[in-house]
Amino acid sequence: MGKRMEKDSFRNVYANAEYASHYARLEWTGTYYLIYRYLPDILRRHVSGVRALDFGCGTGRSTRLLRSLGYDSFGVDIAQSMVESATKLDPDGTYRLLAEGDLERLRANSFDLILACFPFDDTPAQERDRLFPILARLLNPGGQLVNIVSDPCIYLHEWASFTTIDFLEKNKVARDGDEVLILTRDFKTDEPARDIICTAESYRELYDRAGLKTRGEYRPLGRPEDEVAYVCETEISPWVIYVLASR
Repeated sequence: MGKRMEKDSFRNVYANAEYASHYARLEWTGTYYLIYRYLPDILRRHVSGVRALDFGCGTGRSTRLLRSLGYDSFGVDIAQSMVESATKLDPDGTYRLLAEGDLERLRANSFDLILACFPFDDTPAQERDRLFPILARLLNPGGQLVNIVSDPCIYLHEWASFTTIDFLEKNKVARDGDEVLILTRDFKTDEPARDIICTAESYRELYDRAGLKTRGEYRPLGRPEDEVAYVCETEISPWVIYVLASR
């Protein structure tokens, strides 16, 4: 799922090389197909220009998708193992290891699009508050920040790509800011990702504090014609796609 950004240590579960190897094999299949299908149309609707930053790029899956859509994109991540995997998978791409403070050193008003595809799922609230104003500063006038996050409901159901059944006792009582557990089915491991609940209300308050306004909010659902073995995806959206701009 997400890739934790802790203020002091900048470590996350995917810093582990084994996790990075699992993540590198993920495609836009199963539940992830919802993003693959919805995102291109959302970007066409809201984004002008081609200069793009993939924030929390992981092993480069979303960076490569942006490039396939015509964006001049590069990816940044805090996990060395993820960046190494991204570079190995995509030698022609540009991927950078993001150390603490590096984001602030990027030039202001640099990007028409900043995509954050799940990095905030396991980011603590204090760190979210620190990062969003920085990302807002990096947007060109008229630029858009697209933040893709897990809806809290994802931790309470079964999905084509995820299982939570072994963690329901913990997840059901979790509230905003609490840890929840979720396991990616394609990962050959029993260790779940440890995410942090952030409600839609909390995200909206966070955006407001960062000087961002919501231009669009999308909750993708599966369709029968997708030819995906969905579980809940046709009735419940596991994710929220926010399109944000500086005020």
